[in-house]
Formats: sequence, structure tokens, C-alpha cells
Amino acid sequence: MTNWDTCQAVERTPGKVSGAWVFVGTRLPLSALYENLAGGATVEDFVKWFPGVDAKQVRAVLEHEAKALRSASAR
Repeated sequence: MTNWDTCQAVERTPGKVSGAWVFVGTRLPLSALYENLAGGATVEDFVKWFPGVDAKQVRAVLEHEAKALRSASAR
């Protein structure tokens, strides 16, 4: 499981969206990004559909996840 504590593009508050990790300044959970990408959306689509999130935040999340996966596969 990815440790999101060090990713500045996301935040988690116990009483907000059931404590799910969300994009900073929004109530949009990270799962929405992955669900949309899996459904064929591009980063540009996602940012257009969810105006509270910018492309820089999306890239930071994807880079953070990629780094975590590389680290896990190196074990």
C-alpha cells in the first residue's frame, strides 16, 4: 500500500470524505483519478471534468505512486 503522507498533492482529514485521501483543497478522493484513468480518460480530461484539481497535482500523485511501485518491486 502506498504511503501518501509524503505527497503534498493530497491530504486526509478524519471527518472529511470518510477519511479518504483527497486532492488538497477538494473533497475529490484519489480513487476518482484511478477510476477515470482506468475508464480511458486522459489527465487532460480529468482536469477538465474536475476543475478543483490541476494537472500538477495529478502528475504529483501519479509520480508518487510510480515511485512507490518501483520501491516495492525492488524488494
